[in-house]
Amino acid sequence: TEGAWMPGAAVTQAARQVAGARPLHFIFHSGHVGSTLLSRLLDEAGAVLGLREPLPLRTLADAHDVLGKPESLLGIPQFESLLDMLLGLWSRGYEATRAVVVKATSSAGRLAPRLLGQSPASRAVYLNLAPEPYLSTLLGGANSATDLRGHGPGRMRRLLAGRELPVAPLYALSTGELAALGWLVESLSQAAAQEAAGSRLLALDFDTFLADMPGEISKVLAHFNLPRDEAGIAAIAASAVLHQYSKAPELPFPPGERAARLAAARRDHSDEIAKGLAWLERLARADASIASVFERGVA
Repeated sequence: TEGAWMPGAAVTQAARQVAGARPLHFIFHSGHVGSTLLSRLLDEAGAVLGLREPLPLRTLADAHDVLGKPESLLGIPQFESLLDMLLGLWSRGYEATRAVVVKATSSAGRLAPRLLGQSPASRAVYLNLAPEPYLSTLLGGANSATDLRGHGPGRMRRLLAGRELPVAPLYALSTGELAALGWLVESLSQAAAQEAAGSRLLALDFDTFLADMPGEISKVLAHFNLPRDEAGIAAIAASAVLHQYSKAPELPFPPGERAARLAAARRDHSDEIAKGLAWLERLARADASIASVFERGVA
């Protein structure tokens, strides 16, 4: 990707001159729970412009973590100005665009309360999974150990922000416990977003979504105030997108592939899955907010 530096003031001015801004909505998620699939299915609905994982959103989430602290490179007015600029840029669409739906990077879900607060007309979907299928999904990945350790420091900092917990250091955590850390941190972000946004945020379980594709797609379209009819919903639920690997559409993803991968992960990583669930149970006994998201996840 080629890029160039532009003065922030010039981009802000251009964003203010955008004509015909469209309704702007978001897909937040805990990672590996079908968010790209949902985004691509919404593309199939027509009149929806899907923006997937814009990098500035992840950068803003990192900046927000230290906002108001001595190490922050942005003052609060600067941060708010940049966020306004990006919201304006993201809301651009083509002539036929009825709405823009931004699919965030999973770690950017912690910015959801701020985004929805600064864009009061926006709505959001938040995708997640129960702990056990989430751990099975992550541990079944080809590069799971490297990926989980790479994200570990940031996730641990987020978990311990404002909390004192009986946790071992990252180097002492098993792969299953690192996967559990990922589920927990992103689930806490979802809970914070739900509390802040109320009915403007629709929580979806990916397994439930797959089990009732037409019904869940209909709920999402209604939530985003997009047209829905039985024929259109049936077409989306039968889309060829469902038979492609979402992040690399050139690769096939035949029916039954996900179930087969989960079964293999549960067979090959049963010990680590058990360690991750036990780690979550221990922390749930130590902290009420963790207990709340864990109990909701296993209910």
